[in-house]
Amino acid sequence: MTTKAVHSQTTDNSAAVVGSRSLRVRRVITTRAGGFSTGRYHGLNLSLDVGDNPVTVAHNRERLAEKLHLPLERFVYMEQLQSPHVSVIEATADTRFTAPIPATDAVVTTAPELALVVLTADAVPVLLGDDEAGVIAALHGSLFGIRAGLIANTVDAMQQLDADPHRMHALLGPSATGRNMRVSEAVAADMENRVPHTRSKTPQGQPSVDLRRGIAYQLVQAGLAGVTIDPRCTIEDPAFFSTYREGKTGCQAGVIWRSND
Repeated sequence: MTTKAVHSQTTDNSAAVVGSRSLRVRRVITTRAGGFSTGRYHGLNLSLDVGDNPVTVAHNRERLAEKLHLPLERFVYMEQLQSPHVSVIEATADTRFTAPIPATDAVVTTAPELALVVLTADAVPVLLGDDEAGVIAALHGSLFGIRAGLIANTVDAMQQLDADPHRMHALLGPSATGRNMRVSEAVAADMENRVPHTRSKTPQGQPSVDLRRGIAYQLVQAGLAGVTIDPRCTIEDPAFFSTYREGKTGCQAGVIWRSND
């Protein structure tokens, strides 16, 4: 399902980011370093939906905006319900965003200097871009969303804006890997049936799923020219938030935007 959202909500600690830059599209993955949150959320928690102090999260988001040299109101966050829903964002240079896009797990735009944000703590942050067409997307790669067709829906929404899969590049950020993401045998079998190449095993031989591998397969099948996978596992690496490892905790972000620089 694709919806169109026309939003006009107008008018030393440093955020630790790992980025990749192409001619017109920039992609960044944050870590938990450099933020103001404390306790179980310690670091750069960017989610307002996990129980952290909202004032502190606002400071963290401001720090991220400063680090990326973009206005805070040009960051587009999503409600993220582990759904297959995609929203196309239309915005002018004066459009300001002060609330998340409701009931969506992928956002697509052609607007320059508009940062699309996906928040994760084990799910796969997927950042897609066609430099030539000027079309970008941020996608929340959760088990239920991927199972329900979110990848195909997002690529289709980008194509509706004249993106060509053969020109697209995808960055799959740090997430839970098949080494650690244990599930029941029934879930592993169902996911493999719905999303080929997701079924995996832990080093102990327990059934698991590897969402990044399944997502990469779907993207290649859709004709993407390039898929880059960050190999880091959020469950293993304390530089990242992980619900699987920590229980209630914060979220890092994947951010993509078209730069005029």
